[in-house]
Amino acid sequence: MVAPAGTQRVREAAEAVVRAAGLVLEDVVVTRAGRRSVVRLVIDLDDDAVGSLDLDTLADVSRDVGTRLDEVDAVEGEYTLEVSTPGTSRPLTELRHFKRARTRLVRLSLTDGTTAFGRLRAVDGGTLELGPVDQATGRDTAGEPTRVALADVARGTVEVELSRVTNDDDTDEEG
Repeated sequence: MVAPAGTQRVREAAEAVVRAAGLVLEDVVVTRAGRRSVVRLVIDLDDDAVGSLDLDTLADVSRDVGTRLDEVDAVEGEYTLEVSTPGTSRPLTELRHFKRARTRLVRLSLTDGTTAFGRLRAVDGGTLELGPVDQATGRDTAGEPTRVALADVARGTVEVELSRVTNDDDTDEEG
């Protein structure tokens, strides 16, 4: 494992590049793999952005970070740079994670032992608003939203949607 000072040098060098691109540096991990180091960065869109970070932007930032790490000699010797996004498997643990998950299906385990499921419509201060969703189909349904205090959430996850279905789709159905 590389000393924390090495990780801090990498973080400082990478953070300036990531921030200049309008993105957020979520995590930095530097480890040894034989004679070389592996530098893993996790970057994400700003809190207020909806959607996903596109591959072209990820590649551009990765290239710029690599150039910056070389310029300031942040990593001793040879290294491999891996830059990724948090992905859907990231647990929702911070307010910014919930903000980034707006428009996605989420499942919340609450501190009282119950669960809440729905499309995260809004994050307003310490309150989450979930739109009603049919759990079997993943389709948005009519009805009143559920409001959950962030303080009442023990664990939150994004549900993977292989094909997003909305109520206003113009799809032909047989039958």
